[in-house]
Amino acid sequence: MPSDFWFGRSGRDPLIVAHRGGAALAGENTADALHAAARAGADAIETDIRLTKDGALICMHDDDLRRLCGDGRAVSDVDLVTLKRLLPATMTLREALTASGSLGVLLDVKLSDPQHVQRVVDEVTEASATERTMLGLRSLDLIATVRSAKADIAILAFLEEPDSATRARNAGADWFRLWQGAASPERAAIVRHAGLLLAVMVGQPRSIPLPEYPPFPVGLVDGEGLERLRAIGPDAILLDDPRLAAGRFG
Repeated sequence: MPSDFWFGRSGRDPLIVAHRGGAALAGENTADALHAAARAGADAIETDIRLTKDGALICMHDDDLRRLCGDGRAVSDVDLVTLKRLLPATMTLREALTASGSLGVLLDVKLSDPQHVQRVVDEVTEASATERTMLGLRSLDLIATVRSAKADIAILAFLEEPDSATRARNAGADWFRLWQGAASPERAAIVRHAGLLLAVMVGQPRSIPLPEYPPFPVGLVDGEGLERLRAIGPDAILLDDPRLAAGRFG
């Protein structure tokens, strides 16, 4: 069974997870952000995992470098040395596991090849970080493959369909992600009925929000939004600035 870090949430305040390492506090997915998130009281950090041209597992959200440094190349077309020259604060997975200290680590695995995902699992195991790490996986097949290979790591289902909690549980997930706009009491009840813990990602799944609730892009939230979430009682909340959630869920 996975460790207690990501479990035993019943009756407790939600885990506060610093999205992209704490993107409101320092450069996203950087060691500076992780350290700032720890100082801000986060319980865990979330970071994204991609693969460079030469096979390095690195922490980067986008699939190309355009937004971060104006280079149009895909991350997968650039080797690690070049990437670190363009973006010196880029972390490898191993560096992130070290920089996160004792914080929980949620890895949003942006990889679909099971062999690549197995490398992520292997690095987490070699770093003795299994008990504080949770893998965010984006397909039922990957969830089932990882669960069959490793029983003692937590898995969060990052699925597009908000009503697929039962299928996620059957595949081997422990947690289920709902976007804030989909996080109704009814959907939260479905997730819990499936036997899963609930993580809510604040904002919309886009960098420029559409005119619908919530009126913020991914990672951003206001006091009203947090109060609405408090009524639902999620087991974890992902947001760019963990300071916003401090004291709201006690």
